[in-house]
Amino acid sequence: MAVYKLFPEKDASIYSAYPAMNTGLDPILDVANQVTESNPVSRVARSLIKFNQSEIDNVIDNIASVTASSDWSSSLKLDVAKATNVILNSSLEVYPISGSWNNGTGQYLDNKENTTGCSWVFSDYSGSNKWLMAGFNPLVTASFSGSNNIGGGNWYTGSGGYAGIGSLKFTQSFNLRSEKDLDVNVTDAIKIWYSSSKSINAGEIDIINEGFIIKWQDSEEFVTSSAVTPQLSYYSIDTNTIYPPNLEIKWKDYSYDNGTLDIINTPDLYVALDNNPGVYYSESINKFRLNVRPEFPARTFKTSSLYTKNMALPSLSYYAIKDLDTNEFVVDFDNEFTQISCDETGSFFTVYMNGLEPERYYNILIQTEIQGQTIVMDENYYFKVVNG
Repeated sequence: MAVYKLFPEKDASIYSAYPAMNTGLDPILDVANQVTESNPVSRVARSLIKFNQSEIDNVIDNIASVTASSDWSSSLKLDVAKATNVILNSSLEVYPISGSWNNGTGQYLDNKENTTGCSWVFSDYSGSNKWLMAGFNPLVTASFSGSNNIGGGNWYTGSGGYAGIGSLKFTQSFNLRSEKDLDVNVTDAIKIWYSSSKSINAGEIDIINEGFIIKWQDSEEFVTSSAVTPQLSYYSIDTNTIYPPNLEIKWKDYSYDNGTLDIINTPDLYVALDNNPGVYYSESINKFRLNVRPEFPARTFKTSSLYTKNMALPSLSYYAIKDLDTNEFVVDFDNEFTQISCDETGSFFTVYMNGLEPERYYNILIQTEIQGQTIVMDENYYFKVVNG
């Protein structure tokens, strides 16, 4: 199993209330439908985010060299900074953007409005290249076309038949008590971007990576009812926290052949982490190996110590990684993508350090199933990632 995280090359929010305002360097990405109190008017915010296509291509090429093309998944993940009035069942929609856009150097409500990049009306700087409102490319839809709110981006809704892929609308629903982090599967969009980038699209329309637009569903935008005013604010790539957006790509590189190794069959086990120097550069790829033995070996007469004999974890074994300070999972246990492999030497798994925030400490946890018991081992397997 492997997890690879890519960070955005640009992101920004666009606001219908400020048609030319750029927020390309703001630490927050907003998705909202706000309503003024007197003479109710709806003010909508959407967010744009793009990841580098060359980096995506490199990861997919690596996946193709180790696994079947279907054995991988990709998710767009954003951490919530603030959630307001998400009291009804509400859905965010994520679409691939049509057309290039400029990040700009503005922040929300700068003392002097910054117009150096994309905004509600313009995909480039103010006065240049408006978002299209007519003459769209095939499969592309317009932004909101109301007379007072023209603008808001262009995006693809359909794929045109790429390898059986239909809609390019990706959604996540929220309610009052649900988690508000965004974690939406966008695998189909990544596949299409890769096919277009590599010219292996079998004659289909090129859909070039211009990033994603994130918006509330149509029924929750431009609504003037005070009961429909959801706002989700997410950390952007310019945040000073450890929660920048990321595109997480996971694939199965799992293999299990224990050879002559015995598989441990007691829940009283001891697991030690091998191949751990403790400090890694962010470009590092490390294969962690596990030394496994019974904590209380059965008494027997042998000429060598049982404590020197390595054993294999059962095939239903997984790993996870926590941030040591926040105690949050940055890689959670996953029955499909964090399964621990095994060869004739022992159990092992590979970690790509690039997806972990540098200058922080992390803790590895091991989960296995033995005799009907699920055992989670937290044995202080620490390491640190540093800037390379």
